[in-house]
Amino acid sequence: MALKKHIQAAKKGDQQAFKFLLEKYWKDIYRFQRSLIGNANEAEDITIETFAKAFEKIHTFKEGYSFKNWLLTISKNTYTDRTRKKKSVQNTLSIDQEETYKKDKILNIPDEDTEEDRLIMEQKLNKIHEALGHLKPKYKEILKYRYFEEMTYKQIAEKTGESITNVKVRLMRAKKLLAQQIKQSEHDDKK
Repeated sequence: MALKKHIQAAKKGDQQAFKFLLEKYWKDIYRFQRSLIGNANEAEDITIETFAKAFEKIHTFKEGYSFKNWLLTISKNTYTDRTRKKKSVQNTLSIDQEETYKKDKILNIPDEDTEEDRLIMEQKLNKIHEALGHLKPKYKEILKYRYFEEMTYKQIAEKTGESITNVKVRLMRAKKLLAQQIKQSEHDDKK
């Protein structure tokens, strides 16, 4: 029942509902992509793209169907599209042309601070740097751009060559992982 409420809230643009759905289904979608792709980074990128597309199209989800299966279908189609596009790009387009070909649709994730933002800002800088050391490079990079260089989503998208939607989803994931590292570090310090 709670899941249904989160889906309905997400359809109305509730960012906490989006966050709940991302956290609930992240591992399932990532595992599915890992089964298709041997590369962990590419599987993670497609998982991020899957959630970005799902959040953009959540209004099309029909209740009565399995939300997880809906996400898995989007994920499978994203993988297929990406594979097709790679072949097409290799044959006809340069990387610059491919970027112009893509349309950015901005996921409505607000710039306002979330619980993870507040936790990150409250920590001492050295604790944050220590916790950052435990993250994958692409998460360190996006957090560095956002919090240390204070870049906007658009600037980060331009710098990384990703869509703004993917930047927002990757940043949401990076903040969650960083917050977990900080909490783990605090827990270890108390021992």
